[in-house]
Amino acid sequence: MVVRQETPPSPGAPLQPEEFRRAVASMRSAKLRSEVFCEDMPAPQRIAPYAAALSADVTVDDEDLGTGRIILLHDPAGNDAWQGEYRCVAYARAEIDPSMITDPLLAEVGWAWLTEALEAHGASFHAASGTVTRVATEGFGGMSDDDSSAQLEIRASWTPDTLDIASHVEAWAELLCTAVGLEPVPEGVAAMPSRRGQR
Repeated sequence: MVVRQETPPSPGAPLQPEEFRRAVASMRSAKLRSEVFCEDMPAPQRIAPYAAALSADVTVDDEDLGTGRIILLHDPAGNDAWQGEYRCVAYARAEIDPSMITDPLLAEVGWAWLTEALEAHGASFHAASGTVTRVATEGFGGMSDDDSSAQLEIRASWTPDTLDIASHVEAWAELLCTAVGLEPVPEGVAAMPSRRGQR
């Protein structure tokens, strides 16, 4: 399936460089698991001259277990902080078992899920940075009967070494699936394309 496209830029908007258009096409060609519902979303306009973004939800049996977004930024002049002209910025949030929230290694493990997914998909990168946040929710008073809940949030950015952005998107989607507790796709089994843009 094809990712649902954004509204085309207004007539006065600057034309995107051909290299960036190829990178975005690669981004949209990623093959994702069927549990990942992915579509284009408006990209931030002030961080870099050019940007494209995808959002995704991980849904199992009609229940949303996780959500996230990935943004590709491009500055033809380069950016010292990025150590390059391109930057991937990703966010992932997943519901987790509340008992996991006190695990002192949870944040470290969450970051490892990202870096290992990038390596597993051959998504070469450098200058990675980010945060892992644990959030626990307890109800009180009139909400004391509500079940406690917990979420894990991973915010990260890294500079891709090549413009094979599909591999970075696939790694981000794997991070989402791992964070919500889905079993890995067995080796030798290809991920089916997701129903992008269909809800």
